[in-house]
Amino acid sequence: MTWRGGDDPPAGRIGLAGWVRVARRGTVLALVTYGGLALLLALRLVERPLCGMNRPWTPHITQMVCRAALRILGLRLSARGKPMRKKGAAVANHASWLDIFTLNAAQRIYFVSKSEVARWPFIGWLARATGTVFINRRGREARAQKEIFEARLRQGHRLLFFPEGTSTDALRILPFKSTLFEAFFSENLKHVMHLQPVTVIYHAPPGEDPRFYGWWGDMDFGRHLLKVLAAPRQGRVEVVFHPPVAVEAFTGRKALSAHCERLVRVAFPRDRLPQDPGPASPACAAGLSRDH
Repeated sequence: MTWRGGDDPPAGRIGLAGWVRVARRGTVLALVTYGGLALLLALRLVERPLCGMNRPWTPHITQMVCRAALRILGLRLSARGKPMRKKGAAVANHASWLDIFTLNAAQRIYFVSKSEVARWPFIGWLARATGTVFINRRGREARAQKEIFEARLRQGHRLLFFPEGTSTDALRILPFKSTLFEAFFSENLKHVMHLQPVTVIYHAPPGEDPRFYGWWGDMDFGRHLLKVLAAPRQGRVEVVFHPPVAVEAFTGRKALSAHCERLVRVAFPRDRLPQDPGPASPACAAGLSRDH
C-alpha cells in the first residue's frame, strides 16, 4: 500500500550544530504541540457537553498550534485561493507527515485516515485529539465506515482526505482512488455537498535533494523528523485552493474523482519528475504510513 518509487534520499550526517538545532527546535515544538493538545482536551471537556459532535472552538487551537509548528521548523507557508465556506470536504495530494501541520495551518479541517494511524506514537495521539476520522479498509466494515463518514459531514465537519492513498516523494501526484468519493453520493448528501481540490507543493531547502520533505517507502518517521529539525535552512510549502464543485453536478464517484485529480495536477510544478498519468475530467470536457 505504501508508494516505493525510487530510492530514499540520503539521510545525511547530523553534525554538532545540527544536533543543537534538533534540541532547540524539538523542545519548543514539543512544548507548543503538547501544550496546545492539553489546552484542546481541557476545552473539549466543556465543548462536548454543550455542543456534542460540533466543535466550534477547538479547531481554532489546532490551527494556531500548526501555524506555530511551521514557524518553529522554519518552513514558510503561502496560500493561493481560499478555503471554501460551503458544506462539504476537501481532497489533496499527499507528500509527507508535514501535510498534517501544513493543511491544518491553512484551514480548519478534520483528516480522514486509515485506522492504523490511531496507534502511531506522536502522530496518532494528535490525530485522535483533533477529531480525525479513522476508516478501515475491510470490506465487511465498509457500510459502518460510510455511516460514520456521512454523520460527520452532516454535522458540518469539513473533512479532508488523500485520494492517492499514500504519501510520495513530493515530486509527483499518483492516480486518485475513487472509493471514498462514493460517500458523497448518498441521498442524504449529494444535493448539498461540495468538494474542494487542494494542491500541496513542497520546495526543498537550497542545495538539498528536491525530495527532502517527501516521506515514502520504508522511511522511519523519527529519522525523517530529525533531518527536518536539523536542517540549517528550510524550504517552503505552497497550498493552492481550487474552486469547489457541487457533488450533484457529477454522474458518479469516478467522474468527481477525475475532476478533482485534474485540478490538483494543474497547479503542480511542471519542472518536477514526470507524473503518473491521471484520467481526464469528463466534467471539464463537457465544459487522507504515510498510507492514508
